[in-house]
Order: sequence, then structure tokens, then C-alpha cells
Amino acid sequence: MSANKVLDVRSIVCTHGDRAVVDGLSFSVQEHSLVCLLGPSGCGKTTVLRAIAGFHPLAGGEIELGGRIVSRAGYSLAPEQRRVGMVFQDNALFPHLKVIDNVTFGLRERNARGANHLVEQILERVGVVELSDRYPHELSGGQQQRVALARALAPRPVLLLMDEPFSNLDVELRERLGYEVRDILKDQGTTSVLVTHDQQDAFALGERVGVMYGGKIMQWGTPYDLYHEPAHRFVADFIGEGVFLRGKSLAPGTVETELGVVRGKQGLDCGVGAALDVLIRPDDIVPDAEAAIEARIVRKAFKGAEILYTLRLQSGTELLSLFPSHANHEVGASVGVRLQAEHLVVFARHD
Repeated sequence: MSANKVLDVRSIVCTHGDRAVVDGLSFSVQEHSLVCLLGPSGCGKTTVLRAIAGFHPLAGGEIELGGRIVSRAGYSLAPEQRRVGMVFQDNALFPHLKVIDNVTFGLRERNARGANHLVEQILERVGVVELSDRYPHELSGGQQQRVALARALAPRPVLLLMDEPFSNLDVELRERLGYEVRDILKDQGTTSVLVTHDQQDAFALGERVGVMYGGKIMQWGTPYDLYHEPAHRFVADFIGEGVFLRGKSLAPGTVETELGVVRGKQGLDCGVGAALDVLIRPDDIVPDAEAAIEARIVRKAFKGAEILYTLRLQSGTELLSLFPSHANHEVGASVGVRLQAEHLVVFARHD
């Protein structure tokens, strides 16, 4: 294990009954980094987190934490001995304890003076120091999650695990809190693993994101790479918005579609004339009043600075396109568009 590697998950298998819910999964986390496991419900991501924390046994593989094997088949170091902090979806605060007592709870072995000073520092850093004498029911959802984060950080864990920590919050708050939490963790130098089904949460916190499906990691990458260069069709479908347009290979890195020829780095090894599906993102379709291609607007969704239009070509093919919001068109109107795809993402035809 390298000196700066905090967590090494090697080919782990986790079962529920006789069914493998995590199957040969591996990844590692470097010191001070923030990573995320992203995937739909039932993909096994929370089971992975519970296995790292010591709450779920391994049927195969092993987990190394801080240079020490903490889990393998037939052996599991007790959760309280792993120096792992956890933040849950429901924050799990003690309702009968004030904020300061909730955060101090994990510091019972420290002397009172030292613990109180540390807690005050952490509460100030997460922005709730003025709430230290309140009870959890007197706090908003965002404030409760900040307190839960403070409680998890107070014992200075080797690793912080977060399980869908923002899913109970409204969209605007979860986005703002996500970036705030990322800044706090980077400032503290805390190594962290987040699991979520929400890609906005993953992109707000995760420097690297692993997309999970069926108990496996389909692709690791930065948010940019996962969006623009998905290596698997599931990743292309799950990340962002887009549609698959039928295409035909003309040459390596050149595909013909009904919107024109798309060129780029083509990772698919296929021959000339091969039937392909080309991933077209909303930002690949740009408005152009002079374009030869005309499309009819069938739906629109206002998103502030932009409007997401669903467009239907004469062939019946539907596309998504982002227009600046000052270009406000009504449903049923015809608009000129052109293809401006800077990333060629293709997969074998999926009928």
C-alpha cells in the first residue's frame, strides 16, 4: 500500500442471503481526496459503504484501511475500532441532546476542556456555532446536516463516509450545501467517500466518481469525463441528458447521421458501414436560423439562463437542445438547428 493511500477495496463480494449484491468490486482512495460512488437504487453502493464501515461482512475480497486489513471473509474489525466517521441520510442526531452535546458525544475520552475547544472550532467551521444550545428539532434540515457533519468530523476520523447525506433537502439547499461541505472537507484535509443516486450531489463533492450498476463499477472518472467520454452505454444513459441518434461508420472516428457527419476520437472498434448509436447531448444541438435542418418544438423546460427544448425532426427523431433563455420559442414553433458535437461517443446499435 502506498504511503498516501487511505482506503483499498480489493475484489470485494457482499451477499444478501444467497444473492451477490456486490460482485468483485475494487477501488482505492488517496489521502485528502473526495470520491463518490454513484448509481441507481439497488446497485450495491450503500452495501459497499456499510462494508467499509464494518457493518456488513465480506463473502470475498478484502478491505484495507490506513494500512491495516479491516475486513475479509470470516474476519471484520469492529466498527468502533476503524476510526471511520459516518453521515447518514437522516442525520441520526440524538433528539434529547443539544447541538454541542451531540457533537461532543464522540469525544468522551478527551478531557472536557480540550473537547469543548475542538467542538467550538468545528461548529464554527460548519457554520452553526451560534446554534450550540439548541435541540435538533429546533433546527432546519440544512442545519441538522451541518451538525451531523460536525459530529462525524470531531473525532478526526481517518475516513469519512457519507450515505445520501442531502437527499432529504430541497434542490436549492442540497446544491449549496454540497459545495459548502466540499470546501469544509478540503479545508480539514478529510478523506471522504460519498454514495448517492443523485449526479448533482456526486458532481458537487466528488473529485472522482465511480458509476455503479449491478454490484460493479462501470467507470471511474472525473465528472467531466463521465459526461463527455462515457465508456459504457449505461454510463452514457445515466449521466446527464441526451438521446441516441442512429449512425453509420464511414471511417475510424467518422460517423454519418441524419444531422450530418460527426468526427472525433472513436473508441469503438468497428468496420466501415457498421450500424452505430451516437450519443447527442443537449449542448451538441445549437440554434441556427440559417441552418438547413428544421425541427419542431414539442416540449420546453425553463431553467433560468437556458431553456431545454425537446425537438422533433421531420423523420420523427426527437432531440434535446439548450437555447439561451432570451431565445424564447413556443411549443409548436419551428426552429433551425445544427449539430456541433465536440465529443464523438458511439456504441453498437441497440435496437
